[in-house]
Amino acid sequence: MSSSFAPKPAERTAQHSASIWVEFTTLAAETKAVNLGQGFPDSPAPKFVTDLLENLSKHPELTAAHQYTRGYGHPMLVDILAKMYSHFYNVQVDPMNEVLVTVGAYLSLYYAFLGWVNKGDEVLIIEPAYDCYYPQVKFAGGVPVPVVMNLAEGATSASQFTIDFADMESKINEKTKMLVINNPHNPTGKLFSRHELEKLAEIAKKHNLIVIADEVYEFHVWDKNDMVRFASLPGMYERTISIGSAGKAFSVTGWKLGWAVGPKQLLEPLKAIHQNCVFTCSTPTQMAIAEAFRLDWPKFLSDPENSYLATGLSGELRAKRDKLAKMLEEGNFRPIIPDAGYFMLADYVHLKEGINLPTEEDPDDFVFSRWLCREKKLAVIPPSAFYSARDNKLKNSNMVRLCYFKKDETLDAAEEILKKLGKQ
Repeated sequence: MSSSFAPKPAERTAQHSASIWVEFTTLAAETKAVNLGQGFPDSPAPKFVTDLLENLSKHPELTAAHQYTRGYGHPMLVDILAKMYSHFYNVQVDPMNEVLVTVGAYLSLYYAFLGWVNKGDEVLIIEPAYDCYYPQVKFAGGVPVPVVMNLAEGATSASQFTIDFADMESKINEKTKMLVINNPHNPTGKLFSRHELEKLAEIAKKHNLIVIADEVYEFHVWDKNDMVRFASLPGMYERTISIGSAGKAFSVTGWKLGWAVGPKQLLEPLKAIHQNCVFTCSTPTQMAIAEAFRLDWPKFLSDPENSYLATGLSGELRAKRDKLAKMLEEGNFRPIIPDAGYFMLADYVHLKEGINLPTEEDPDDFVFSRWLCREKKLAVIPPSAFYSARDNKLKNSNMVRLCYFKKDETLDAAEEILKKLGKQ
């Protein structure tokens, strides 16, 4: 049906194309591939967490659990978050003024960019970088400025991704307003050391930058004491918006609850957007997550062996990490062993030598990932998608990214594919 009605969308949306997830999620579904691409667990959620939500659902008479709650976060949830982050940051976090609960960490990020970035402001982003940072900064009118990490040739550990701090400082000018730090890092699995974070803190202080600390994988470290939260560094709380995720903490990504923690002056612009956008988040899920934290927090502090957040989650992840690394080696990949999180990069150069891949304009890892999904029924993600400039995409197109937070049946199915691939 033809029509003369052809409105033009807002200019801010005109240059934004579909994300990488659209193509590769669709391809995985069409080919019925074993999916190690998307970053979410496919095993049952922790029962002690889902039981809390179930219990609320069985009591319709609890009106407060089923109607709107406080817009900036349920009092139960902001209270326990403030208690936890007061401990982590060694400052007194005010639950009513210094915590904002949002629909997933995504919105905390977006609010931070919209609330603080003016047209033309520049934002430093460490690459490879999760792909939502760039469009969100651009939607706010800002200019993303990439700082590309180096990786040693033949690297086998995510810790070998390093920042060239001189390069970072060379990109700072009077327009630079913000620095984004993702730690633990997606897609590399790198956990930044205290020394590296202190260098970033020096730069932030020297150039008077606001810091967005995207720390959604903060409980995915092998030893809880290895996680250095950026706002805990001297003088950094006052200039940092720290972002966390209930979905990542308790392996319930579909609950879509996140939060921003920071000084009142930094959160005020985020709250102004939130109250005129989402207004409030789901009440029962906030209550269930609050109670889950309240149950686990004392164990985290004094009985870590029985704490989901201290050892339960990380123990499960570490075992799966080790299993996937061994599987990849059998498949003739070179795994880059992660320090934290649930993603692993793997170099496929040796495998590529015996494969006749089609010639395409896209970087090689896109071509290889499509081939692997269509021909071998294994879905992965090409990490060159996490670089902005084409030359950096091409330089970093020899790896794939895989998620190992999957049930045993999924990993076993992937293992069979990789074993056959390694014998080709």
